[in-house]
Amino acid sequence: MGLRPAPFWEALDADDRAAVLRAATRVVVAAERQFLTQGEDSDHLVVLVRGWVKVIAQSHAGYRALLALRGPGELLGEQASVESGRRSASLVTATPAELLQLPATRFHVLARARPGIAASLEQTLSRRLREADLQRVGITEPVPARLAALLLDLVERCGMPEPDGTGRRLALALSQDDLAGLLLTSRRTVSRVLEQWRGRGWVVTGRQYLSIRAVDQLKAQAFGG
Repeated sequence: MGLRPAPFWEALDADDRAAVLRAATRVVVAAERQFLTQGEDSDHLVVLVRGWVKVIAQSHAGYRALLALRGPGELLGEQASVESGRRSASLVTATPAELLQLPATRFHVLARARPGIAASLEQTLSRRLREADLQRVGITEPVPARLAALLLDLVERCGMPEPDGTGRRLALALSQDDLAGLLLTSRRTVSRVLEQWRGRGWVVTGRQYLSIRAVDQLKAQAFGG
């Protein structure tokens, strides 16, 4: 799957982390709680210390889509703080989470004074742009290939061994609507592909439960070979 760049918090040295901690407010949030709202003009940033967060956007027509999943160490809300614009998406905890919240003005004072924080912010912004570019390019790939690549990425990031050793299950509760949102496709298409893979024994699914039993087959589906 390749070496994943260190998230914002992990890329900081001990002194930079201490500086952020002094400027931030630590908050613990239960699962399934919204803590940033699409359209609001607040400009504070959030460092996700522990847990997982869903990035969710809602269209004017009422369609709700999961755009991304963010894990421990990630910086959240950085785009609105840089552009001084309204939030383009809502943030909802997928698991219990521990957050560091700090006003954008205070954060950018730190970034100007500490090159390590500025470099980690720049790396985060660059990674977000690459993710958006890859998503646009990937939309031309067949859904089975994209879904296989997504599941492999998720199991690498948040996979847990099954107790019986038969595979790895996702530690996050994701619905087929969530998977469809991440792939920019329909729930019906995702459901059809998963049904085929269940029949082959590649995956086991339940209500917001997914276990991968055939990594090599999914790699072949995602990357050819």
